[in-house]
Amino acid sequence: MKPATPSENPFALFRSECETALIHALQKVLPEIKVETLTFSKPPNIEFGQLASSLCFELGKKLNQKPGDLATHLVKAVGRQKFTLLNKVTAAGGYINFHVDFPKFSSLTLESIRQLGPAYGFVKTEKPLKIIVEHTSVNPLHPIHIGQARNPMLGDALARILKQRGHTVSCHYYIDDVGRQSSVIAYGYQKLGCPEPDEKADHFVGKIYTITSCLVEINRLRKSLELKKAVSPAEEVAKTTKEIDEWMSIAAELKEKYPTLFEKLMAKISADENPEEEINKLNRAYEDGKPEAKRLIREVSELCLKGFRETQARVEVYYDSWDWESDFVWSAQVTAVLRKLKNSPFVYSENGVLEFDAEKVVRVLNLKDKLGLREDYVIPPLTLVRADGTTLYTTRDIAYSLWKFLRAEKVINVIGMEQSLAQLQLKIALYALGYDKYADNFVHFAYNLVTLPGYKMSSRRGRYITFDEVIDEAVERAYEEVSKRSPQLAEAEKREIANFVGIGAVRYALVDVDASKPVVFTWDRVLNFETNSAPYVQYTHARACSILRKAKKEPEKPAFELLTEKLERELVLALAGFPDTFIEAAEFLKPNFLADFANSLADKFNTFYNALPVIKAEPRGLSDARLALTDAIRIVLHNALNSIGILAPERM
Repeated sequence: MKPATPSENPFALFRSECETALIHALQKVLPEIKVETLTFSKPPNIEFGQLASSLCFELGKKLNQKPGDLATHLVKAVGRQKFTLLNKVTAAGGYINFHVDFPKFSSLTLESIRQLGPAYGFVKTEKPLKIIVEHTSVNPLHPIHIGQARNPMLGDALARILKQRGHTVSCHYYIDDVGRQSSVIAYGYQKLGCPEPDEKADHFVGKIYTITSCLVEINRLRKSLELKKAVSPAEEVAKTTKEIDEWMSIAAELKEKYPTLFEKLMAKISADENPEEEINKLNRAYEDGKPEAKRLIREVSELCLKGFRETQARVEVYYDSWDWESDFVWSAQVTAVLRKLKNSPFVYSENGVLEFDAEKVVRVLNLKDKLGLREDYVIPPLTLVRADGTTLYTTRDIAYSLWKFLRAEKVINVIGMEQSLAQLQLKIALYALGYDKYADNFVHFAYNLVTLPGYKMSSRRGRYITFDEVIDEAVERAYEEVSKRSPQLAEAEKREIANFVGIGAVRYALVDVDASKPVVFTWDRVLNFETNSAPYVQYTHARACSILRKAKKEPEKPAFELLTEKLERELVLALAGFPDTFIEAAEFLKPNFLADFANSLADKFNTFYNALPVIKAEPRGLSDARLALTDAIRIVLHNALNSIGILAPERM
């Protein structure tokens, strides 16, 4: 039963035969009816077939006939055509059910997986593209925290999946080094005399940023309060007083956490007449490309990025390009974009502020339907340039997007959904500039928040859980679990396993949930060895490897016709369906589909393993068939985990 050539998508072959059979029947029974597309669904129980068509319900309405009668006629018309994989067609309650020839289908699927190995399931696209995936892009101000860590995990998974689909993918990190925040950290860093970090660089920078921004804000608010006491109503004075009290409580918290650093910065910043103005001057000087400002801000930004690179290397996330926002400002690309926008009918000036009328663009170019917007939704204008002449983030992002499209045919920005309006305005700006093709191929991959029950993160209080801390804790918790489950292993092996299990657990937890939904991060879920987690799927893969090692034999003469148990057939169908799942994940940018698939396959295999013998099955042909099935499961679990960046171990 060994197929002459392996199939990269066994289930697609079966579906194609079902389509052929149904088209043939329609031509015989209803030659005057033209059906544009045929759709199939999977019955809830494999006893009802492996695919079903509800076409007769639609035709019944058109022809004023009973769906059940139509289904019976069409099934009879299929007749005894010769098919390779389609065994029989039946009618049931108006549905047409298609049944696969399981011995042939099992042979095709399992032998295809064995022959294709690590390539199985990764069906190549007919239209490969050059794609830029911009992801992570955390501002170089403080360490990547767990709330931001979902971005690199999703971005890296998307890049892996798209590469496996056959696209040429380049991963970019956009360094947001222009703007007040970068100037705040540079100001504090300079006040300290530009010291060398005495800890991981991004953690060091984060402390300076948090303390500096707190002290500068207190200084600003106190000056504002003095002015308001003289000219403003009592409620305005009370409001500012309350803000100062809140910032003072933050200062007290920071002083307790970092006493030496806090005292140093407070002494230096207090000596400045107007810290806010110093920061604004530095900000303007950097945007203007003044050498001293460039040296200072680049130096402190690079320190933070050094820490980011170390963190990302731990989870094996890498970038093909690190793109500095400031380069687009200094190279006049932002100026060129502004000039072109000013010459369009969509930009106006109001009190010295340059505004982009995104709503007008959408109305004039009739884009509401294309953008999926309600007719009554009014898009707010986008501020391009402040009154002081400095540009805003999205303005600079327009220039960056044009730069990316000179290097790619499609651009995917992995950015939190709180930036949805800015990303929409950016897309509309591309249309306004006449870059319709770019705008059509611009994708905002939005994702929701990560929440930790019982913990409230606050960047301004320096109260956040860093990605480094989460990885460390995941690895330690994994080590405890591995030591408990496999005490006989050598210490070095326990540590090695704990490392990939801990990192895999965090990756899976941040990818497994649909990007549009929030992730509730709890250790009970993340490191659950019993269900729906990376450790669970990894452990299942290791179990399959263990069975194959114990067998000490290759499945020489598998009798696939003996795989008659419902569990076995469900596993064969799941394995055959992996390519379809992969295609869907790649086309719709849904990495969670692959995590869900891996978990579901692990569930089915563990049920099978607990219910049926494999090595000791009789006769030998059945044992060989079940070993072939186990080997195929091992390969597909490996491929599914690999596609989202998780290691599939042979031992745990």
